[in-house]
Amino acid sequence: MLNETMVQELIHEVTEDNEHSLTIIKCLLEGKITDEEISEEIEVRLNIVRRILYKLYDAGLASYKRSKDPETQWYTYSWTFEKDSVIETISKNYEEKAEEIEESLAYEEDNMFFVCVNGCRFKFEEAAEYNFICPECDETLEYQDNTSVITNLKEQMN
Repeated sequence: MLNETMVQELIHEVTEDNEHSLTIIKCLLEGKITDEEISEEIEVRLNIVRRILYKLYDAGLASYKRSKDPETQWYTYSWTFEKDSVIETISKNYEEKAEEIEESLAYEEDNMFFVCVNGCRFKFEEAAEYNFICPECDETLEYQDNTSVITNLKEQMN
């Protein structure tokens, strides 16, 4: 599972850590369940391990159980990597991205655009309101053929 590119990308995006996050998850999958055990195993400071675990928890990719040590009265956190949540999150992200692409495609197909030399872009209605003069730089607004944008969006959908 951790060898899959989409899983790695999700983990890195969630934890904002390319150095330790996958190693920490491997430890969880191998049975190291406390943050202290993981920290000792991979020789990384405990606060770094905890920060990554909390980010995974916030994203729903890890869970924990808290128990009190009867001798020290300190709490111990036992962590679990939620494999099913990873798959659900990837699916959800994919669906959201597909929806964004569909909306962008519809927007590009349904509108005619005009741009100035500095890259300001306006729909036909806006450009007409400005008499085809850019309100930002006073340059002439020229028709933009967005066929390549539409083609690119269609390719992204496939």
